[in-house]
Amino acid sequence: MACVHEFAMRFTSTPRGARLARRLVSHRLHAWGHPYASPANETVTLIAAELTANAVRHGQVPGRDFGLLLMETGGVLRVEVADTRAEKLPIRGTPGPYGESGRGLLLVDALADDWGVAPRPTAPGKTVWAELRLPVSGATA
Repeated sequence: MACVHEFAMRFTSTPRGARLARRLVSHRLHAWGHPYASPANETVTLIAAELTANAVRHGQVPGRDFGLLLMETGGVLRVEVADTRAEKLPIRGTPGPYGESGRGLLLVDALADDWGVAPRPTAPGKTVWAELRLPVSGATA
């Protein structure tokens, strides 16, 4: 399948970098025909927000950025976030009722049609990815 759209960028491993990545994902999706208030834009932007926040919180290595890749291919929106901490893999689990963290991957799991983790083949670290299938009719809303 040919890639219809692609956006890639590196960001500082800071909360500001994660926030900028989230905003650029929403902006790119809008430019690709998925309006800001559409389910596709809102869902993929939320997934990107969770993955970039995890990269900053759990995958951060001082002086190293995280990378973001956003693609639309064959009716699928895919977001990938790569960081340099291969030993800190995302863990699916259930947080306690009073825990202050641990819900991000539950959101990703609930919102994405598929997601996972892969080692980075050309650099140290890992890539966490998630996919959202678009409606078969081709509608972007």
